[in-house]
Amino acid sequence: MCGRVTLQTPAVDLAREFALLGVRAAIERPRYNLAPTQLMAVVPNDGQRMLDAYRWGLIPSWAKDASIGNKLINARCETVAEKPSFRSAFKRRRCLALIDGWFEWRQSTKPKTPFLFRRKDGRPLALAGLWEEWTSPETGEVVRSCTLLTTGPNALMAPIHDRMPVLLTSAGQELWLRPEPMEPAALQPLLVPFEEDSLEAYEVSRLVNSPTQDVPACLERAAAA
Repeated sequence: MCGRVTLQTPAVDLAREFALLGVRAAIERPRYNLAPTQLMAVVPNDGQRMLDAYRWGLIPSWAKDASIGNKLINARCETVAEKPSFRSAFKRRRCLALIDGWFEWRQSTKPKTPFLFRRKDGRPLALAGLWEEWTSPETGEVVRSCTLLTTGPNALMAPIHDRMPVLLTSAGQELWLRPEPMEPAALQPLLVPFEEDSLEAYEVSRLVNSPTQDVPACLERAAAA
């Protein structure tokens, strides 16, 4: 799964990197340990090509309350086209989730060991995501939320975890953002492990284990034993 990410790249730089037309909403400060239920930088496929900020954890339009989003932070690419929570969004409501890196924990150690994954050149990454719009039946509040697609690991990821987020190439981003409904057969070829040569991973402090710790030290390499 993918349950924690980082984003320090300013909105203006994200807009430039991904050829966006503007900023509708942005993450106001650097995030060193961004967690589910918090706002994530996204580009929805609404035809506007604008940077926005959606809650992480998908809340389907038919949900009775927002708490379901806490369980829908990821969607497995193998089942996303069939699962009731995701299949409509997969066809119609896709987005890019923009990050600088993501954390994952090696399960074979006790306690589990956190690692940071990112591009070697420091540029931001575009993850395949889905989005929904939900209206609270009690307050009428409109909440836009998102989830991240996951796939099997590449060679860099495999020693740490058996899942990784779907990272999109430039061509994949263009197809993913098309506003018209898309059939699963056209999208599934994008949902594969990203080439590991452009990525790096290193162990970080267990400080990142707590989502209350959102500080630069979360990104620092762990001290050698």
